Amino acid sequence: MMLFKPVFLWTDMLLWLLLAGVAFYVWRVRLHEHLREPWRRLLRSRSGVASAVVLLAFVAVGVLDSLHFRLPLEKQGNGAETHYSPEVLSVFDLMVGPLRKQVEKTYSAPFASQLYTKETIELPGGKQVRDYPRLKFGGAHLREPAREQAGDVAVTALQGGVYALALCGGLTFMLALWLARRRSISPGAAWTMIRHGRDEIPWRTFLSTVGLLALFVCLATAFSAKYHIFGTDKVGQDVFYLALKSIRTGLMIGTLTTLVMLPFALLLGIMAGYFRGWVDDVIQYTYTTLSSIPGVLLIAAAVLILQVYMDSNQELFDTVAARADIRLLFLCVILGITSWTGLCRLLRGETLKVREMEFIQAATAFGVGHFRIIARHILPNVMHIVLISIVLDFSALVLAEAVLSYVGVGVDPSMQSWGNMINGARLEMAREPMVWWSLLAAFVFMFVLVLSANLFSDRVRDAFDPRVR
Repeated sequence: MMLFKPVFLWTDMLLWLLLAGVAFYVWRVRLHEHLREPWRRLLRSRSGVASAVVLLAFVAVGVLDSLHFRLPLEKQGNGAETHYSPEVLSVFDLMVGPLRKQVEKTYSAPFASQLYTKETIELPGGKQVRDYPRLKFGGAHLREPAREQAGDVAVTALQGGVYALALCGGLTFMLALWLARRRSISPGAAWTMIRHGRDEIPWRTFLSTVGLLALFVCLATAFSAKYHIFGTDKVGQDVFYLALKSIRTGLMIGTLTTLVMLPFALLLGIMAGYFRGWVDDVIQYTYTTLSSIPGVLLIAAAVLILQVYMDSNQELFDTVAARADIRLLFLCVILGITSWTGLCRLLRGETLKVREMEFIQAATAFGVGHFRIIARHILPNVMHIVLISIVLDFSALVLAEAVLSYVGVGVDPSMQSWGNMINGARLEMAREPMVWWSLLAAFVFMFVLVLSANLFSDRVRDAFDPRVR
């Protein structure tokens, strides 16, 4: 019997394809000096290094959450066929198992040991009172929460801080050894270089950012074993777990939509600028017409059509996760089809300028074919615009998912996303007493991701745009 059954969702396979493309690009960069130089400029920037570390942390969570599988159910007999659970889990779910399994009855506030609303409790003597029931998991280790919780929180925070300090110390030591070996100096001299910021790469900023992330991870690990850090939602699920699971959805919307958008923008934008004439007129007419259609209405119509198709063909989807994944993929395709026009305009304008340069005229005079000129001369000279636009559009697409899910045409309601959390918080904010922590958790994670993406995109623009240099 297999210990698990691998599950290959469409978005997972596209994500691994994208990671393979990134690995190929890294290999190309290592072989060419002119490709390495812009990244060196990026690594010399403090904000660029800090934002890159934060983005890599988000990507690591998204990648771990994209390794899906199904666990086997218990056999009824020795010769019985193995059946697998309909619940699709990921490696990330195994790593944060307690967060997923510690489900309460209903709402509870952050770091609370009792439910958020009063219920009728029957005492041992048969008497009934209205009070706040104790949680099954949050603060369950405390006998008297009102008296013991403050000291327990302080001790747990101290333990998490000690673990983070030890982790950062080990990382700093390994970094000093690596730099000493790379620079052919002693470890002490390498540590002095790091401490005084004498290297071209801002290692102090790198270590500070990694230290803050390590502190967050250690504190979250220590506290989540005892409390619900961001409380629980209506059905008792840990809000911190839901916010972490939403990272994958945000990354998928940002990356897969770009993967869909890029071929349209590259092909049509360069063709319009290079061939001009009737080709330019047709392409301009196409993206002008597409830009005139209200994007939200087009997305809503497409999602509703997909919903009708899935309801009519339920036998095609063996799990709830597969059904939600198809809707996420379809949403990425629709967003990609409706968002390529801006980059196409930029590439058309840049190609119009590049095709008039002397080396293009010389290649044309020597009889070089059009598509060879596009591949060898036009495309490399417009790639800085492509790279800058991709990074700039990422944060906008993450916010677009939140808005679309809020109005009900985003990802499937069964899929964890910041948009669904915000949509659920719309009603929670209106109840009495007000439930505010779901909105806060979605806001914090989305704010950190979008801010890091924006800072990183600014540094990418400075490093790759020749006009800025």
